[in-house]
Amino acid sequence: MSDRTPPLLAQPLQRPSFGRAAAYLGLFVLGAIVGVAGALVQSGWFPGGLLLALAGEAGLCLGGARGAGSRGAAVAPAAGWLIAVILLTASRPEGDFVFAAGGGSYLFLLGGMAVAVICATLGPGRQPGGDAARLGK
Repeated sequence: MSDRTPPLLAQPLQRPSFGRAAAYLGLFVLGAIVGVAGALVQSGWFPGGLLLALAGEAGLCLGGARGAGSRGAAVAPAAGWLIAVILLTASRPEGDFVFAAGGGSYLFLLGGMAVAVICATLGPGRQPGGDAARLGK
């Protein structure tokens, strides 16, 4: 056995600070608000509204990730967006619904999920500490 430090993923996880948890909760709520607003806008002004709704989600997810410096800050608003949009897809007992059965609604749902995955991938990940030399040296 070598006397090396364990890899980054093998180190014990630390509890997030109160400020970071509050920021993630705020991003989650903002993601839900952007999801509701996007659901209302995307069908109103079809091509422009759809692009505006998806750009709003991308801006929130990437902005949260860049602001907090972690991928979790991109996942929090994406989770809020997804939960809000899934709840809006259910029809009510009165027969009311938010999403029509058109192609724009499906583009909003699938495009929003794709935007969430792309933003979570582009977010900055954790890097091991130390100098900027290659890890293999």
